[in-house]
Amino acid sequence: MSDWRHYTDQHRYAYFSMEIGLTNEIPTYSGGLGVLAGDTIKSAADLRLPMVAVTLLSRKGYFQQSFNQEGWQVEEPVVWKPEEFMELLPGKTLVTIEGRDVKIQSWLYRVKSPTGGEIPVLFLDTDIPGNLPEDRAITDQLYGGDQVYRLKQEIVLGIGGARLLQVLGFQVRKYHMNEGHASFLTLELLNHHRRPVEDTWDERDSWNTRRVQELCVFTTHTPVEAGHDRFPYEMIERVMGEVVPFSLLHELAGAKELNMTLLALNLSHFVNGVAKKHGEVSKALFPGFEIHAITNGVHPFTWTSPYMMALFDDYLPGWANEPELLVRVDNIPDAEVWDAHCGAKAYLFQYIEEATGVHLDPDVLTIGFARRAAAYKRANMIFTDPERLLAISGGKLQLVFAGKAHPRDELGKRLIQDIRSYVDKFGDRLRIVYLPNYNMDVAASLIPGVDVWLNNPLRPLEASGTSGMKAALNGVPNFSVLDGWWIEGHIEGVTGWSIGPPPTETSTEVNHSDEDVLDLYRKLENVIMPLFYNDRAGWIRVMKNAIGKNAYYFNTHVMMRRYVTDAYLR
Repeated sequence: MSDWRHYTDQHRYAYFSMEIGLTNEIPTYSGGLGVLAGDTIKSAADLRLPMVAVTLLSRKGYFQQSFNQEGWQVEEPVVWKPEEFMELLPGKTLVTIEGRDVKIQSWLYRVKSPTGGEIPVLFLDTDIPGNLPEDRAITDQLYGGDQVYRLKQEIVLGIGGARLLQVLGFQVRKYHMNEGHASFLTLELLNHHRRPVEDTWDERDSWNTRRVQELCVFTTHTPVEAGHDRFPYEMIERVMGEVVPFSLLHELAGAKELNMTLLALNLSHFVNGVAKKHGEVSKALFPGFEIHAITNGVHPFTWTSPYMMALFDDYLPGWANEPELLVRVDNIPDAEVWDAHCGAKAYLFQYIEEATGVHLDPDVLTIGFARRAAAYKRANMIFTDPERLLAISGGKLQLVFAGKAHPRDELGKRLIQDIRSYVDKFGDRLRIVYLPNYNMDVAASLIPGVDVWLNNPLRPLEASGTSGMKAALNGVPNFSVLDGWWIEGHIEGVTGWSIGPPPTETSTEVNHSDEDVLDLYRKLENVIMPLFYNDRAGWIRVMKNAIGKNAYYFNTHVMMRRYVTDAYLR
């Protein structure tokens, strides 16, 4: 194994994210944010970009999901050993938490690309002898614990991460904060770049905010006010202390409470939302800030099924590192596209039978829905009128669901229980499966193997959404509410189908739930099912359009090139 110190030979872009999903064996992610971060790093390696990533170790992962007899979600820690996948680096640093010195170490994981690119990922860890038991547990549980626990984790990520990069000798050109969790790194930079006070300057001028802004890039993913991390200043003073003067902190992060997003907005020279619509929503949330939009993507090689991958290799060589070649998908014969999809579908159905004992019919139209089980994502919307759904189905429809609810999200857990209750209610009249423990491996089987990918969040709460991009990469058309990336990717009846009215809202005050349900049933009955069963050539045309008009563009290679030109090199 090469000496890690060669990573410090050149200036790098430092990418900070609370969670990063690289492989299923390293369970340091909960969902879309972490998987996006992992895909970002993989594309950076493919493109040979000089980057270093920083995240938390999350020794107990997010959680392992199972269900009890009542269909209620049960959570258990994920047991994994970092030493099996990473090497412990020699340098350590300290942060002050509740007046105590807390030691932080880092584990190195190397993301290597066939192109020769390589990105070091540093996983921060406080489970070190000499730290108090409560401090050793700070990097245990992703999104676990209370608000104080979250604050401690964000101190470790932002301040500890910035300090550790310096201790290890990394030369950082820009700091990229993936969501507001890492915003405290700006405070460390303020201290590092503080100028001496001269007679002509006041105290405020000595804190070089302009220099810190030049160093920082910020991506916000949260389209609702309540979703941004906030901490009372009393808690900040007690847990973190006065890292910079509180008068300055109030100016940068909010007068009444510390808002992590506001802190990042004020100290970044480039800020972006994760889809064009989300950029508009973010501007409405934070008026006065210049907020750009760089639409998310997915890593092509990671999320293409082996069946489709073989097809692309034959007809579009080089596609994995040059995904724009997917625009030439019409070079692939229809029959081979269909055969590849049938292979992915058979593989999924075999997994479903092994995991749940349920046998699904490969000839039946199968709709997939899998994402975090949060109320606004409305996973059970398709069951709004059960009798209508059964009448539409007529034995010619199957539904596959998956997704975890946050351990403290009772509404999300109830939503899962509601969906699972229809398994017995409908029986053979409409086969329904809820797969347990949705993770990267389950997603890699589920998404390519269904025929249609369903998404119906409450607008405009889907900042971007990336599962639908993974579907498009595998020729699975989207059937989705016009929100997030789908506003940009949707061409009605060409790349997939919309649900409900056009996207005009920038807040949740307008609710189109009734219209959405009616449109979902109408298009399913009158458009999607007839096309699937009566016009195979027409269906394959939509599959190809999903690849050639969506997947060629909505990927992390395109996304990273935008970050480099629009954000990093500015």
